[in-house]
Amino acid sequence: METNGYRLLLPEGTLDYFNISDVKESNTEIVIYLEEKNEVPQEYSGSKVESKGFYDPIVVQDFPIRGKKVFLNIRRRRWILKDNGCYISRNWKLVAQGSRMTHEFASFLKELY
Repeated sequence: METNGYRLLLPEGTLDYFNISDVKESNTEIVIYLEEKNEVPQEYSGSKVESKGFYDPIVVQDFPIRGKKVFLNIRRRRWILKDNGCYISRNWKLVAQGSRMTHEFASFLKELY
């Protein structure tokens, strides 16, 4: 499925951290599926980490487009620190300060943490 055009519907900076994995469109709605990239958060770049899949997805309703409801289905990644067995995830406070991601979207993701 062609997902390239749907990137224009996403908040600025979203694709710095997420990939569009799928898009489902019906007569009444558009659902954009986002998966966090498997890039270790910068604050853990010197540690031994391993990806351990994703947290349960969160669905966010966005602004409607041409009479269709728009939903973002977001899967945030988690990693495990091999040295102590603790699970980690990206710190969205740091992302909001140091990226082009919209403050509103980063604040939403921060609240999920």
